Amino acid sequence: MVLFTRSTKNPILEPDPKTSWEASAVMNGCPAQGFLTTHFLYRAVSEPQSFQGAIREVSTIGYARSTDGVHFRDRRQFIVPTHDWDKFGCEDPRVTKLDGKYYIFYTALSTYPFGPEGIRTGLALTTDFHHVRKHPVTTFNSKAMALFPGRVKGKMAAVLTVHTDRPPAYIALALFDREDDMWSPDYWNRWHATLEDHIIPIQRSPNDHFEVGAPPLKTEKGWLFFYSYIRNYFAGSPTFGIEAVLLDRDDPQRVIASTREALLTPEEEYERNGKVPNIVFPSGAFIKKGTIHLYYGVADTRCALATAKLDALLKYMQTPRSRAVPIERFSRNPIIEPDASRPWEAKATFNPTAIHEGGKTHLLYRAMSLENTSVFGYAATIDGFRIEERLPRPAYFPRETFEMKKVPGANSGCEDPRITKIGSTLYMCYTAFDGKDYPRVALTTIPVADFLAKRWNWTTPLLISPPGTPDKDAAFFPKLFNGTYAILHRLGESIWIDFRDSLEFGEGKWLDGEILMKPRDGDRDSRKIGITGPPIETEKGWLLLYHGISKSGDRHYDVRAALLDLHDPRKVIARTTDTIFEPDAPYEREGIVPNVVFPCGLVTRGDQLFIYYGAADRVVGVATMSMKALLEKLLAER
Repeated sequence: MVLFTRSTKNPILEPDPKTSWEASAVMNGCPAQGFLTTHFLYRAVSEPQSFQGAIREVSTIGYARSTDGVHFRDRRQFIVPTHDWDKFGCEDPRVTKLDGKYYIFYTALSTYPFGPEGIRTGLALTTDFHHVRKHPVTTFNSKAMALFPGRVKGKMAAVLTVHTDRPPAYIALALFDREDDMWSPDYWNRWHATLEDHIIPIQRSPNDHFEVGAPPLKTEKGWLFFYSYIRNYFAGSPTFGIEAVLLDRDDPQRVIASTREALLTPEEEYERNGKVPNIVFPSGAFIKKGTIHLYYGVADTRCALATAKLDALLKYMQTPRSRAVPIERFSRNPIIEPDASRPWEAKATFNPTAIHEGGKTHLLYRAMSLENTSVFGYAATIDGFRIEERLPRPAYFPRETFEMKKVPGANSGCEDPRITKIGSTLYMCYTAFDGKDYPRVALTTIPVADFLAKRWNWTTPLLISPPGTPDKDAAFFPKLFNGTYAILHRLGESIWIDFRDSLEFGEGKWLDGEILMKPRDGDRDSRKIGITGPPIETEKGWLLLYHGISKSGDRHYDVRAALLDLHDPRKVIARTTDTIFEPDAPYEREGIVPNVVFPCGLVTRGDQLFIYYGAADRVVGVATMSMKALLEKLLAER
């Protein structure tokens, strides 16, 4: 959907070969609205010159003004290196007016050759764009800082990009009680020590890079924030784009809507050709009479302008990309919680597998002691919701050396079971971990009759995944394919599928196969993925629910769905674009590991799909959705 229209006057600012200080490039301009004038600050790059003992181009900050925001005049050099902390250059200004002052944050270069420790943020204060007062700001590598044009719950607020030159980078929020906190080393050292508490979740893939763009704009719906998003930056094939999120007015760390795709990418000749080709980089914006004026740098050489209707953009951002499948959490969740009277499950009860047999849904859930040893507890429900039976002792516990604790206090034991019925036998895959070596997939079996009678005659567990490689999230398909077993597992960051003639494992016979699905660019589907419960056979194909973890600051797990070919499950027929289930309830957002829904068990009853899941790595919940609606969604997204 095309929302932004490029100005026919683009590029609106070009280098001036007659003026040495801006002869090479003028880019990344940021406007500030005055009464009748648009003040415009931009990065100016000089022609090569002798500077600080070297022949090189030098960046300073230029000033221009305009009455229409398109045609600029009275260009002059404005902010130049004057201190040790910015002596090698001043780059990429972001200007915001607040309380009668203009706050101009810029990238300050203190070392040459340039390196992360010498790339930090500086601040220039002015009231007239002639006289400035400068301060060094951050005490760590950072760029692209911008002040909000209003207070957040009484505090001044800013966004900035942290560790831009020492990735992984983060876009984060800083709140200030006083103006001088902005340049207080003590403030920034404390803030940086708790960086994870300030991150705004934007990044979708570890291969991507991103950076603060324009200072946030205040709207009735929230803070509108444009930023640079560079897909596949670390994969060697970067694509620069301009994206936007809507941040909560009172809690700007909370993203309430997003474009989730580029609004602008390099298309025009002036965007594709220049000092650094194929770059569009948002650097400033304002709203006037319901129209967004977005200024951006192109090819690290010039400045450009695009416009869009504010209402249309907000509507687009707040409109779901596809019809969501309703999901209903049981009103009395969590259905299983830790029991302090039982040491083996005193700390956590979570990540249950499920199977429906004999008129009941049977659950084996991961239970963790205060010593962080995991075993499997047993519970049963007749209606699928309320637990009628829960055993006082584990149904399964570590028996082999590969799952016995080797590091005191570390996590160890039997984790995250998945049970599949094939014939009269239950096949249970789980993660075996000794707290020291890589987690591996283990397999045990039990006759269905023994399981229902609670005679825990499990076979001796076997490791089926190779040593020296982390492998988890494994389950069997509930039928054979031409006499072979099909097994799903998570090797590395992807879901794999393997076919086995026999269940003999060992040297040269370890679980392997081929990649079925990889992480992909998406909100929370891009860091790593793994299956939830075993796949479910339907008329349309094998329904597979899988979890994904985001690269974003919140690092949360959510659930999506895929449909595999009935006869050849190596073929992925469809895969949902958006999440179908994500952390929302308090017990899902707060716990041992916040923001996690992690199903390991799926049961169908008529049209209802019962999803049994661990919440925040502490408790068990159950939620239901319509199988018909989910399959319709999948087929619509083929």
